[in-house]
Amino acid sequence: MNVIDNQSESATGDEMTAIDAFNESLEASGFWIRAHGIHSPSESIVFDNRGGVGQIKKGPLIENPEFISGFWLIEVPDRATAERLAGEGSKACNRKVELRQLH
Repeated sequence: MNVIDNQSESATGDEMTAIDAFNESLEASGFWIRAHGIHSPSESIVFDNRGGVGQIKKGPLIENPEFISGFWLIEVPDRATAERLAGEGSKACNRKVELRQLH
């Protein structure tokens, strides 16, 4: 589950409290694997060494006002549970949450 924001480290104290409670509920349910915040795309570096070209570009691959600012990695028994948790995560962090399945 990816957290979508327009800035990094923007959670308020109340939002962090709600996120901590959500994380604890994921752990208690056995769904928790890992969660992290991610720095702003402005701090990224894109490397392209296909064919040995050695291109390095500072900054994001794609300019966009919204970006992934964090994620939860969970393991759940079915899609319905994942969708429910994505909705709960969105409410907890007060941000959009994008749900993607691992291959």
